[in-house]
Amino acid sequence: MNFSTLFRLEENLQLDKKTLVVLRYIAIFGQLLAVNIVYNYLDLHFPIIESHIIIFIGLVTNLYLQFKIKSNQLKDTYASLFLIYDLIQLSALLYLTGGILNPFSFLLIIPAIVSSTFLSMGTTIILGFFTSTLLFFLSFFYLPLPGMEVNLFIFPIYYKIGIFVSVFIGLIFLSYFGIRFAGETKKRSEAFNKLQEVISKEYELESLGGQAAAAAHSLGTPLATISVVAKELKKEIGDNKEYSKDIDLLISQIKRCSEILKKISKKQIENDQFISTVKIEDLLDEIINSFKETSSKEITLISEKDENKIDIQRTPEIIYGLRNFIGNAVKFSKSKVKIYLKSDEKNISVIVTDDGPGFPDDVIDILGEPYIKSKSKEVNENSGLGLGTFLGKTLLEKKGANLVFLKGNKLGGATVVIGWETKNLKLIV
Repeated sequence: MNFSTLFRLEENLQLDKKTLVVLRYIAIFGQLLAVNIVYNYLDLHFPIIESHIIIFIGLVTNLYLQFKIKSNQLKDTYASLFLIYDLIQLSALLYLTGGILNPFSFLLIIPAIVSSTFLSMGTTIILGFFTSTLLFFLSFFYLPLPGMEVNLFIFPIYYKIGIFVSVFIGLIFLSYFGIRFAGETKKRSEAFNKLQEVISKEYELESLGGQAAAAAHSLGTPLATISVVAKELKKEIGDNKEYSKDIDLLISQIKRCSEILKKISKKQIENDQFISTVKIEDLLDEIINSFKETSSKEITLISEKDENKIDIQRTPEIIYGLRNFIGNAVKFSKSKVKIYLKSDEKNISVIVTDDGPGFPDDVIDILGEPYIKSKSKEVNENSGLGLGTFLGKTLLEKKGANLVFLKGNKLGGATVVIGWETKNLKLIV
């Protein structure tokens, strides 16, 4: 196993200092309260002075952490040192108060759980190893449980082993849960950040189109003025060859700028009419044509069963989502992609099929999740980590779509069914 992968060194994992300080204060004052209640109120005797010294040292280390360390984020290695000390401190208290027989012995697993949630897997493994070792030690070496005379009652060895095993299982279970929970949360957070970037870029491009049109109209008047002045200058200069060539070049470039601005303005006006309302068939045609320009594969739109040709708003979410799944079909297909458009009064469906290898069995049930990887050799060359599918699925679902991924079709490849209820699609804004 790769060392950097195990310890996730490249991720620069950190633990918030305030979080650790608060957790340690809770532990310290909880220990102080517990030992004093047992010793003074319950009148059960154990080494109280030594216990207070251990707790006081823990308080000093936490004050040092709070006021002397300026960084608000503790690096993985630095945070682990404090967690290891907490393990040793609690183990020392447990040694003085009954070892693993002490009801608070299960608290030994907390540093490993904190590590599994915030720090690297490598640090969690190290803390888990320390915890297991200390649990084993405290199962056989400890001072008597307060109030329990050794000669009056002896705990059977299998009882001690049972406690050790139960706490150890809790350590493994909760540490694994923390690792998985933190990992999934981090991956989803990264994926949603990508999602926000994509949709922001789509809206920015849409906005740039309007700004370009506004600039085209605004620049038209000054360019016309420059053109008139240049033509008048040409008349004044007459046959003077020294300046006439420069004037002719100036006029030609003004004309070129005017033509460019006319194209921008004309394109935006056409787009404005198209953006306000568009039929899904027209939108699919546009997307398909863009792929035909860059791919030699046969891409066909079949819309014979498109009975309800409603107009919808052309949103970046729908455009990106449809383009993503059609693009995936083109990428993974051998030579053919067929897209079926079906609609009636109640439902509208876009079915994207291809003649590629299809969805691998090991990921088909989790498609739409970010950062997944198939073991299939057939798709590994072209496949990524499922982020594109996650983005496309999330954006389409945001606009009321329901997606289904199927393995087979008439072409032999993958099938993606994107469906809307007609009433919901009409209301998209």
